[in-house]
Amino acid sequence: MPRWASNALRQLQLVIPGGALTYYLQTPAHLATALNAPVDSWGRTVALGSLSLAALTVALFFYIFLMPWINNVATDFRSWRESGVLSSVIRMLTFSIVVGWISMVVVLGQWSSLGYPKAIVGTSAIYALTFGLLGLIPAPGIRSQRRPD
Repeated sequence: MPRWASNALRQLQLVIPGGALTYYLQTPAHLATALNAPVDSWGRTVALGSLSLAALTVALFFYIFLMPWINNVATDFRSWRESGVLSSVIRMLTFSIVVGWISMVVVLGQWSSLGYPKAIVGTSAIYALTFGLLGLIPAPGIRSQRRPD
């Protein structure tokens, strides 16, 4: 099986359940309800923050995908801690994923009719769908390098 096909199958394992659960729980509609709350409400503020962090997560993933072309240097993702730019971006990415996920759970659990158990499932489904779709974007190949033992 070609590499792109096996990668697509792996990503579809995230896209299909994530999309199905997002559709079943109507998570975007519940987020829209929180966003349409009065301007001075906490629900709207936290929902805006949560969606802003989700957008930042996607933007940082795109930046990581485009880094080899932006910097005109092949990026070694295996040694990301030694790379000044990549280590900063990955730390920001980790922060945006964790805080964005938690804040979306709070929005859906507190300011929608889902409740916290379904909010956890709905938020995880949206993130799985997003990561699965991002994983379908072709990334530049990395030459196989053996690490010293």
